[in-house]
Amino acid sequence: MSETENPRTGSPRTGILDEVLHLGGGFSEADRPWVLDALSGLEPHLSRWDPAGMIVDVSVKHRDGREQQVTLRAELPGFPELLAKAAGRDLDGALAEAKRELIVQIEDHKRKREPKNNRLLRKKTT
Repeated sequence: MSETENPRTGSPRTGILDEVLHLGGGFSEADRPWVLDALSGLEPHLSRWDPAGMIVDVSVKHRDGREQQVTLRAELPGFPELLAKAAGRDLDGALAEAKRELIVQIEDHKRKREPKNNRLLRKKTT
């Protein structure tokens, strides 16, 4: 299996997250494939931006401790800095919870920028 394949499914990654992910405190490059797989659900939500303008940082405090604190930070063009945090005994669970929180924030900000239901926008033009 190559490094660009998802370890669980064997399918190729899109590469967006691989390009923009920075591993912070508590993670090493040896953790990269595992972290990419754990955060792969972010890729569809990041696909609208050019990877050159994005940064996604992930870090963990108190790794292997009683309560591990995962922080996900995203810098996306046109958005304020997004920060999602989660804590738990299980690193997989804390990472998944932080990912879900970041997805909620991304979708909320995207929804705020969409046009409201406007009668003039729905009206047919001839």
